[in-house]
Amino acid sequence: MTTIRNRRLKGQLELTWTNKDQRLLSHGEDTYEWTTPDDHRVSEVRLLHDVATVGETHKDALRAKDNLLIRGDALHALTCLKELPEFAAEYRGKVRLAYIDPPFNTGQMFEHYNDAVEHSVWLTQMRDRLTQIQELLADNGSLWLHLDDSEMAYCRVILDEVFGRQNYVGTVVWETDAGRRNDTDISTVQDYILVVAKDKNIWRKQRNLLPRTPEQEKRYRNPDNDPRGPWLQGADSTARSGSEALRYEVTLPSGRTVVPPKGVYWRFSRENFDRALAEDRVYFGKDGNGMPIVKRYLSEVQGGVVPRSLWLASEVGSNMTAKRDHLRKMFPDLPAFATPKPEGLLERVIHIATDPGDIVLDCFAGSGTTAAVAHKMGRRWVTSELSATNLANYTRPRLEKVVNNEDPRGITASIGWQGGGGFRVMEIGSSMFETDEDGGILLAEWATNGAFAEAVCAQLGYERLGAESRPFSGRKGRMRLAVVDGVAGDAEVDFLVSHLADGERLTLVAKAATEDAQDRLRTLSPGSRLRTAPRDLLRVRSHGKAAR
Repeated sequence: MTTIRNRRLKGQLELTWTNKDQRLLSHGEDTYEWTTPDDHRVSEVRLLHDVATVGETHKDALRAKDNLLIRGDALHALTCLKELPEFAAEYRGKVRLAYIDPPFNTGQMFEHYNDAVEHSVWLTQMRDRLTQIQELLADNGSLWLHLDDSEMAYCRVILDEVFGRQNYVGTVVWETDAGRRNDTDISTVQDYILVVAKDKNIWRKQRNLLPRTPEQEKRYRNPDNDPRGPWLQGADSTARSGSEALRYEVTLPSGRTVVPPKGVYWRFSRENFDRALAEDRVYFGKDGNGMPIVKRYLSEVQGGVVPRSLWLASEVGSNMTAKRDHLRKMFPDLPAFATPKPEGLLERVIHIATDPGDIVLDCFAGSGTTAAVAHKMGRRWVTSELSATNLANYTRPRLEKVVNNEDPRGITASIGWQGGGGFRVMEIGSSMFETDEDGGILLAEWATNGAFAEAVCAQLGYERLGAESRPFSGRKGRMRLAVVDGVAGDAEVDFLVSHLADGERLTLVAKAATEDAQDRLRTLSPGSRLRTAPRDLLRVRSHGKAAR
């Protein structure tokens, strides 16, 4: 059940739905379980494992700086980017553009993804992912959320809750198909892209305009050989609204006097008109008997045009052109995606919302259009895909073709792309926790030695240290982290404290501890603490105390 209620104290509307206060746990690609927000299975920070590198990449120690293709659930991927220290330093508060094209929840089962989940499941999925994205965006960043009629109206209210209604920018209507269907009530030929900013006031000042088309350039001409160059033709000097102060007499060079008729007004004040007249910026027609036009010179207007909310298929492409002219030719032996996005559409989004070198995020990779276009346009990118089949058959091969200059279609020719760059393929690790038959929580079998230490660093938000920093596994300011794959007793406490520098404190995590180990640690190093896994790690995550 979905309802909208009025939050009286704040004067806002709030969308409510069944289990809104719950979280969703993913089991595979299309099975979900409702659970509480403090369930370790949804609050846990997973590890990111290297799978492969393609083209030019950084050394492993700097892997967070690479373009990233991540296999796994979007929510876990976003959590990794936001919480793992090495990735948080690169992505938290630094993503300039998040473009997401999630399943529309149309009630259909497509070959490559499930687009039919219960309404409350879809809303919860989106709310949780939008919350994560909001924290990853830079102050001048924006989210472009691609949907159709199925959930668009509901998601707009969720966006207001997460981003604040004041940061809503607008809705782009994209013509997905230039034709029409005759087997339906109304032939729907559009999708919607909801645009919200992290901070609309900042974004408005830094977003990019679109270049003028040849048709728009032709509107600027110079029929009177004005030395200041071409000026806007066809401008109307009157308006249908205004005040009586904008209905004054103007004497034309021909001697004729004109006043706008009743209900019509000049577009310029008397003061501005007189100033323009003194600067010889007013045009009265070839014979000096035409209605006055105050000139707007091409050299003085802003360096582009403000994007309109209607984007036609003839301008940016359609689903059909993306499928027929690109993906089918790129993957002739595979079924094409049902509704792929054309590269021209993403080129426009990325041009408006970013500059070269900025980070572009897409947590629903699909066939990889966003990452492919971002790569060709010189942006950094990170994208994730839940389906291992999609990633193996479409996303990764497509991006490899972009790197290797084997993709001549899309925007390749128009921007002069010739290949280069690279990316890192990663996979979200499995949980470090397991549940036994009685409901008890245990550490997974793989959580031993170095893997255990790395997982603890992730859970507690510590920067992972290399072998040269032993016996410590991580650090956070003046706090050092030591992980014992076994029982911590007096000997372990004494040894670790002896390696602390002046002013440093210790967080010791062990799978078990002797009765007096905690007291001995507090005595030897006041401010230090001992935690046991998994119990204390679960408590830290569920209470939201993992430091960032």
